Amino acid sequence: MLLVIILFMVFLAMGMPVAFAIGISGAAFFLQHPELPKTMLVQLSVSQTQSFSLLAIPMFIFAGNLMNASGITSRLIKLSSVLTGHMSGGLAQSSVVLSTLMGGVSGSCIADASMEARILGPGMLDRGYSKGYSTNVIAWTSLTTATIPPGVGIILYGTTGNVSIGRLFTAGLLVGLLMMIALMITVSITAKRRGYKPERAKKASFREIMSVIRQCIWALLFPVLLLVGLRAGIFTPSEVGAFACVYSVLVGVLAYRELSLEKFIGAVKDSVIDIAAIMFIIALSGIFGYGIPFERIPDVVSKLILGLTINPYLVMFIIFVILVILGMFMDGSVVILLFTPIFLPLAMKVGWDPVHFGILFCSVITIGNMTPPVGLAMYAACQILETPSKDYIREMWPFVITVMLLLSILVFFPNIVLFLPNLLFG
Repeated sequence: MLLVIILFMVFLAMGMPVAFAIGISGAAFFLQHPELPKTMLVQLSVSQTQSFSLLAIPMFIFAGNLMNASGITSRLIKLSSVLTGHMSGGLAQSSVVLSTLMGGVSGSCIADASMEARILGPGMLDRGYSKGYSTNVIAWTSLTTATIPPGVGIILYGTTGNVSIGRLFTAGLLVGLLMMIALMITVSITAKRRGYKPERAKKASFREIMSVIRQCIWALLFPVLLLVGLRAGIFTPSEVGAFACVYSVLVGVLAYRELSLEKFIGAVKDSVIDIAAIMFIIALSGIFGYGIPFERIPDVVSKLILGLTINPYLVMFIIFVILVILGMFMDGSVVILLFTPIFLPLAMKVGWDPVHFGILFCSVITIGNMTPPVGLAMYAACQILETPSKDYIREMWPFVITVMLLLSILVFFPNIVLFLPNLLFG
C-alpha cells in the first residue's frame, strides 16, 4: 500500500487529474498482488457507485444548480445585505451570512467562494477593503458549507462510514450557525479596527426585514423541509435529494417565475459536468480503497497512533493535524472517501461519537481549501480578485484563530454538536 500512496502523491505533484491519479495508483496494488484477479479493477469501479445512498449526491448537485437558476441566490444576497448592512464592514458581514444561506444551495465551499468573489468582491474593493482582507473573508466564510445541509462531504462521510445522514445534517445545521456567529464577530472586530464602514446608516426596519424574508421564504423553507422530511421518515436521504430537485423547479417556475427552459437546460449541463467529475472520483476510489482493508491499514494506523497515546483528545488532535495537511493537497471529497474507513474506526475505538467526529472531520478537511499551498477555495477567490498569495497569507490569521478556537470548543463540548440530533432523533 506504501507504493500506492507514493505513486498517488507523485501523480498529484505532476499535475495529473485527481481521478486518474487515484485509479492508476490504485491499480498498482493489483500488480503487487498477482493472485488478485484483474477483473476486480472493473468490478470495484462499478460496485463503488452502486450504493443507493449515493443517489443523494447527484440529486443535491442538480438541486443546487436549479436553485441558482431559479432566482433563489439573488434573493439570498438581498436578504443577507438587509440583515447585516448596518454593521461595521457591511459587505464582509453579508459574505458571512450569504455563505451560511448558500450552504444548503451550493454544498461546496469552492463554488461558494467563487460565486461570492464575483458578486461581493468588486464591491468590497471599491469601498476600500484591502484585497487580502476581502479574499480571506470570502474564502473563510465559505467554510460553513462544510456543515450546513446538504453538504456533499457530509453525504460522502455518512455513506462511507455507515453513519446516519439525517443525524449528520441536523448536527451540521447548528454547527454551521455557530460558525457564522463566530466569523461575524471576527469580521466585526477586524472591520472596526480597519475603519470599514457599514453599508447603510441604520438598521433595517422590522417591516423591511419581513418584506425581504417573504421574498426568500421558499429558499429558507428548504432546509426546514429537508430535516422535517428526514425526521418524520417521509424521505430517505436519496429521496429528499429528488424532492429538492422537484422543489427547486416548482419554486423557479411557479413562485419566482425565473426558471426558463434555457436556464433549466443550462442547469442540467452544469450538473452533468459536476456529477460526472465527482462520480468518476468515487468510482476509481473503489480501486484505491480496496487495499486499505486488504492490508489492514486501519488496524496499522490505530496501533501506530494508540502506541503514542490512548488519550481521546490527543488522538483527535493527531487525526486533525493529518487531515489539515491532506486537505492542503487533496480535494476534500477524495480525503473523505479514502480516509473515513481509516480514521472513523480509530475515533470510535477511543470513544468518539461518529456524528460528532464526522462534523469535525468534514470541517477540518475543508479548512485545507482555505490554506496554502494548494487551497482550492483560496486560489479561486485570489484568482478572481487578483490577490497575491502573500497578501492573503498575511491577513488570514484572525480567521484561522477563530475557526481553530471554535473547533476546539466543539471537541471538548460534544453535546453542542449532538444536541439537535439527540433532540430530534433520540
